[in-house]
Amino acid sequence: MTDTPAEPQAHAVRINAQPGHASIIIDGTPLPAGTVTGYTLQHDIAGGLPLVVLHTRQPDGTAFEGLARVAVGIADTPGDIVTAFLTQIDPAALENAALNRDDLGHQKYDLTRAMLRQAAAWARGEQ
Repeated sequence: MTDTPAEPQAHAVRINAQPGHASIIIDGTPLPAGTVTGYTLQHDIAGGLPLVVLHTRQPDGTAFEGLARVAVGIADTPGDIVTAFLTQIDPAALENAALNRDDLGHQKYDLTRAMLRQAAAWARGEQ
């Protein structure tokens, strides 16, 4: 078994793309024509190195052939994401929107319920 690096390794990538065609070279080696069916290039300037995801064509009957390094994660914890969302909410706007909701009831804590529903609607991009 070989050692797996703790951090993703950087590779030199050159993409020459025109409509309907792209040639991709990794560490000075061109990928065979027809292997790559698409690619995604993502770069967060503050986050460091760009990320290139290659979409490849595999031989018939093969789900995947080759080596891969897979990393799954998010930059912030769910708590960080929720905190950032909640701190940008205008309390007056939230209260007014909750008071104008059609589903606002007249029982104990119904205003709080309406405010939580409204905040959830805003999180989904709804008005």
